[in-house]
Amino acid sequence: MNMQQVARGWFVYELTSSAVDLGWVTMSFMIPQVLFSLWGGVLADRVSKKSILVAAQSLNAIATLIMALIILIGNVDFWDFIMFGLFNGIVLALSFPARNAFVPDLVDERLIFTAMALNTTSMNFARILAPAFSGFLIAWIAAGDTSSTFGVGIVYVVIGALYLLSAVTMLFVSKSGRAGSRETRKHPLIEILDGLKYVRTHPTVYALIILSIVPFMFGMPLNTLLPAFNEDILLGGPDDLGLLLSAMGIGAILGSLMLAASGDLKHKGTWLVVSCFGWGISTVLFGMAPNLWTAVGVLGLVGWLSSWNMSLNRGLLQVQVARHMRGRIMSIDMMSHGLMPLGVLPVSMIADAYDISTSLIASGAVFVALIGLIVLVSAPVRRLDSMMADVHRANQHREALSAAQRP
Repeated sequence: MNMQQVARGWFVYELTSSAVDLGWVTMSFMIPQVLFSLWGGVLADRVSKKSILVAAQSLNAIATLIMALIILIGNVDFWDFIMFGLFNGIVLALSFPARNAFVPDLVDERLIFTAMALNTTSMNFARILAPAFSGFLIAWIAAGDTSSTFGVGIVYVVIGALYLLSAVTMLFVSKSGRAGSRETRKHPLIEILDGLKYVRTHPTVYALIILSIVPFMFGMPLNTLLPAFNEDILLGGPDDLGLLLSAMGIGAILGSLMLAASGDLKHKGTWLVVSCFGWGISTVLFGMAPNLWTAVGVLGLVGWLSSWNMSLNRGLLQVQVARHMRGRIMSIDMMSHGLMPLGVLPVSMIADAYDISTSLIASGAVFVALIGLIVLVSAPVRRLDSMMADVHRANQHREALSAAQRP
């Protein structure tokens, strides 16, 4: 997916020269997350999570190789990327809740935060290597010919092969991720409503999902507009775009490794809020970056803050949610991420009307203002640290009882 971000972003902007079109391509990927993620949550609570992930990676491999063929033939246009984005988005929406809900089935509850951080670390290794490889591969194959589509097609072939490898690798995972009991199953729509009711009646879960929505709406437009910023402001090529995305990946992997190494980090709620503020401020600073190396440095900071933010938020959700509801709650969290176009499209329109820098500065400023407002009006957000202290005491009590019952 990180390789695809460079290839797709660079090629679509070369094709259309429009930041709004970049926003529409991103929107095609995000809309299915709003429409289908709740069904993915029900699926994750009913079916073996391992089976879901194998099927998803296999479908992605087939679709990506078909897209590669279309690009290599030379018949690709803007709408091909829209259709491919819709398909990818549907597959992700139906499988991502299973991926997140699988983590507690693989590790003890006290290790969830470390596991989430290590999971983020593995994804961030891809964020470092994949964008740079993708950008340099396109630039090397094109040899300066910006109209060449062959390099982009080869990148899609590589992505398809990696999806296949991922599907095969999942077959060797020993645990399957327990499926829900058939006896307790209800109609899927009722199970979806049960998940929504769970969020409404658990203020801390609701607060964490709100704290997840704002970064995706006003922090992620930076990722979408990065190809345009690279070309219009920094005057860079695909190799520079790969460098920028790799800088974000390096920052993210350093952040996630620090979080994993910290073990039982104190004041997780405070760190979550601080990472939100820092992410928003860094977005403003990136919009003001005057050259490539300043942009690289700021993106490293963005990567560090975003990795802490997402790992802490998902870890806090995992420990708050009952096991039988995890798939559905992860799907609601993912559906909230599908609201990203509500931030991306207005920011893209500002970019087309004024310039990319102004749009990113505005996005970061709104990000910071909204987080400040949430902290002021939401008591559950302000009580996140005390909530985690209660969870920690409950875990200690449960472990003590378990130890006392052993012969």
